[in-house]
Amino acid sequence: MKIAILGGTGDIGEGLALRLAADTRHRIRIGSRDAEKAETKAEEYTTELESRGNDAVVEGFENATAAAEAKVVVLAVPPYHVGDTVEAVADVLEAGDVLVSPATGMKRDDDGFHYHKPGAGSVTRIVADAAPEGVDVVGAFHNLAAARLANLDADLGIDTLVIGDDEDAKRTVTDVAEGIEGLRALDAGGIANAPEIEALTPLLINVANNNDRLHDLGVRFE
Repeated sequence: MKIAILGGTGDIGEGLALRLAADTRHRIRIGSRDAEKAETKAEEYTTELESRGNDAVVEGFENATAAAEAKVVVLAVPPYHVGDTVEAVADVLEAGDVLVSPATGMKRDDDGFHYHKPGAGSVTRIVADAAPEGVDVVGAFHNLAAARLANLDADLGIDTLVIGDDEDAKRTVTDVAEGIEGLRALDAGGIANAPEIEALTPLLINVANNNDRLHDLGVRFE
């Protein structure tokens, strides 16, 4: 299956691209508003994989080209860009495709990071409102430490919470997520539950920033 990671040149995009390419047989494409930047990063990811004896190839394109023909499209972009990014690729999306939103709205002050709840209720809801008819939206990968994800030597042993209003779309994303070694996907219900999940991200960052040896912490539900 083709998976496009838009914003695949950023931290969370890098981690997802490397892990999915290393651990699964999916065809991974990364997207950027700048095609040359995407191509350069894709070559870097491929070189990293080759150095580990993995023959997977990551391809880089401008966002719309990356998303074309992809069954799953991950919006690994800042929350304030999700609406524009969906609009930019809407014409190449088809009914049955799945948009995945890992973004969380946050703000920072002297005390740390805080959840910045958007007017729509959640970033996942913003994506759902912007998605073309017939394209399902699932929230996932919100609470993952980007550096830990991108370090292929690091054991994960963590969970990601999956939310969405279409059960088939959630199953698709769950299967993709659990293709990553050490990552378990747990069903957390519908998109209405997105605020509670998105709000975990600033909490984890604050814990990581205030405790030694917890820089790349994740969550495991037992």
